[in-house]
Amino acid sequence: MNKNDLVMTILKGRTLIVLALLVLFFSLASESFFTGSSLLSISKHVALYGILGIGMTYVLVTGGIDLSVGSIAGLAGMVSGLLINKGLTLFGQTIYFSVPTIVIIAMLIGMLIGLINGLVITKFAVAPFIATLGMMYVARGLANLTSNGATFPNLVGKEALGNTGFEIFGRDIAGFPVAVIILIIIAVLAFIVLRKTPFGWHILAIGGNNRAARLSGVRVDHDTVLVYMFSGVCSAVVGIIATSQLVASHPMTGNTWEMNAIAAAVLGGTSLMGGVGTIVGTVIGAFIIGVITDGMVMCGVSEFWQMIIKGLVIVLAVIIDQYQRNLQARMALQARNANK
Repeated sequence: MNKNDLVMTILKGRTLIVLALLVLFFSLASESFFTGSSLLSISKHVALYGILGIGMTYVLVTGGIDLSVGSIAGLAGMVSGLLINKGLTLFGQTIYFSVPTIVIIAMLIGMLIGLINGLVITKFAVAPFIATLGMMYVARGLANLTSNGATFPNLVGKEALGNTGFEIFGRDIAGFPVAVIILIIIAVLAFIVLRKTPFGWHILAIGGNNRAARLSGVRVDHDTVLVYMFSGVCSAVVGIIATSQLVASHPMTGNTWEMNAIAAAVLGGTSLMGGVGTIVGTVIGAFIIGVITDGMVMCGVSEFWQMIIKGLVIVLAVIIDQYQRNLQARMALQARNANK
């Protein structure tokens, strides 16, 4: 194995290497890090970042970006809180929905916002950054409007109204967080779709070369819209889980979580340039973000320093990704020259 091959092997396994080093570091830095309660807390945070990251991975693979995911999560949580505590009043009558119906409504809202994002990007040729940045503010404003900026507390429902059981998404089953179970289900389905179905191959092609994909018969606009709808649904699921964990909904839930989603995807090997992405890598990236976040809290690191470190992690991940792409291109060129 030559030097380039060794470097490429290390680069491909960098997420696992970084995760192992972080776990070792925080285990030595804080006695409370490697305990059952701490690992349980980390796993719940990882589930949120992982689900958001999976939706973001699909978007990044197409060469886009979705800055509205955190705000969608906040809106989905506020809608859930509103429907549980106050119901829906129509024509002077208040209707209370069951928890499954509330979950479906929240997910449909996330899907609708994703649909709007996708249509604005494809039909009006608005850059994904601008379109989703605008929707980030719209969704956050709507979240605040549901309660005039207040919190919906104590979301346990009432048996007489048939809306109890919402807190199940934040609980554990046999010591295993429901949030992690949901992450596993979404990750498996997302992996299969991305790697084993024509739709997955199409969105990879869109990110790799949009024009070539269109000329090859790929329904670029249609598939791009579906990707943003999927991201919206993932965001809504995260909002539901986060609200359930708190048993309360706050309009600022999910604030800046889009950065965690992007970081998880990029750390996992998804390229910001499009055409490259892995679900397994994103989940590992979510573990890295979760370990960094919770580890720094346990070590007493200031929240401001946490923001700086997360930002540097994203920049470093992009630099490494670009280096890997350049190295692959050089190795491919050397291989072609050697075969001549």
